[in-house]
Amino acid sequence: MILSRTKLKRCSLFIFAIFSLTVTVLTFYSGVFRKAPPSPPPKPIYKPISESPPPIVDNFPRAAFANSSADLPQVPEWNATPDPHVVENTPLIIGFTRNWRLLQQTVVSYITAGWPPGDITVVENTGTMFANRDGLLTLQNPFYLNHRRLTTVFGINVISTPTLLTFAQLQNFYVYMALEKGWEHYFWSHMDVVAISDEDYNIQPYQSLYMRAVDVMRETLNPDYGRWAARWFAYDRLSLIRTKAYTDVGGWDTMIPFYMTDCDMHERLFMKGFKLEDAKAGKIWDVSTSLDDLELLYRRGMKDTKSKKDLSVRAQDEASQRNSPIYQDLLRTLDDMQHQKSSHSAGRNTWQARQRGGQGEPFYRDPEGFEKAILMTIDFGRKIFEEKWGRGPCNLREAGMVEADAWKVVVNWESPQVQAQAKKDQEQVEKDKAKKEKEGQNNKADIRKEKAT
Repeated sequence: MILSRTKLKRCSLFIFAIFSLTVTVLTFYSGVFRKAPPSPPPKPIYKPISESPPPIVDNFPRAAFANSSADLPQVPEWNATPDPHVVENTPLIIGFTRNWRLLQQTVVSYITAGWPPGDITVVENTGTMFANRDGLLTLQNPFYLNHRRLTTVFGINVISTPTLLTFAQLQNFYVYMALEKGWEHYFWSHMDVVAISDEDYNIQPYQSLYMRAVDVMRETLNPDYGRWAARWFAYDRLSLIRTKAYTDVGGWDTMIPFYMTDCDMHERLFMKGFKLEDAKAGKIWDVSTSLDDLELLYRRGMKDTKSKKDLSVRAQDEASQRNSPIYQDLLRTLDDMQHQKSSHSAGRNTWQARQRGGQGEPFYRDPEGFEKAILMTIDFGRKIFEEKWGRGPCNLREAGMVEADAWKVVVNWESPQVQAQAKKDQEQVEKDKAKKEKEGQNNKADIRKEKAT
């Protein structure tokens, strides 16, 4: 049967309508039951960007252009290094991690106070392996250290640790160095100090800081002095260490990495019967900033003058005058620098995080993140000390503690609450013991009765 054109057209339209409706229904329901696309993952939320400090400049311009110590000013003649060297070994170790300006200032201060440069060793504890030796870090990098300046120009020694060490680990490294080199004793100093000979010291004949330190060492090495471990100059800004004493107590406790590890070490030395006493050799400041030009430590500086002739005359006068007005000005400047450090609202050690450069250089670490990690490690070390000795304060011996108490006492054992709870616990232990003994006696009596029947 042949359909008419009209019917055929209507049939086609009907089929097309059915098809379109089917597609529409299927599309609708597939959209309803299809899973929604996943939400994009959250993006990191970044901490506020702190304001970067201004870039630092080298604080010894003359040394930057020097090829050897001959290109530097002469050490003041009254502080000159003894020639020949004293018969004793006088090694001085200075550790370094961050802030080149402060390290350079410390090194120059000891040299100009008479310490033989060849006796000074800087232990580079930056964790950057050979990057500084190979000149791969720049001045703005917190871990920058100028090997050539220290060794070729200043004439001192540099040793690099294989990795970044904590303070306690670094101190044990000093002891290891002493054992390896056969040093029965050695000096060590912090890198954020300025050491100056006391030029108004009224004892005659005059002696530099170095020679006075040697005298203290000779006094201490005399068998009549007794069983000693350390001599402190301005606490431990400069220290004289007896190697055997430190090994006898097992070295520094590296589980207490920074603060309180000195307390732990010194208290254990005292508990072992070693002497740790103060001594004087000169003036030593604890600072967080640097002099603008370290040449001042050599020449004592010169005030403004009207002519080059006056400048030359003043230079000659200053070079031959001990305890000059310029020297007194220097003392006042260093007093101000020390006060600035001790009274800073952000704490004593703001200098450690002052440099923010070095991006893209080998072993780069975010300076603020590194400082945050150090502070967290310090806090953790304090908790370890408290767990080890059961208390936070340093005066362990005054609290009646002995070496055998380490790790054996309850934390916060001195508080009345802990003491009261300990008493209750002990009473309960005694009750339980008495009860157990009574039960044991009853059991024995029952056994005897059974045997008798």
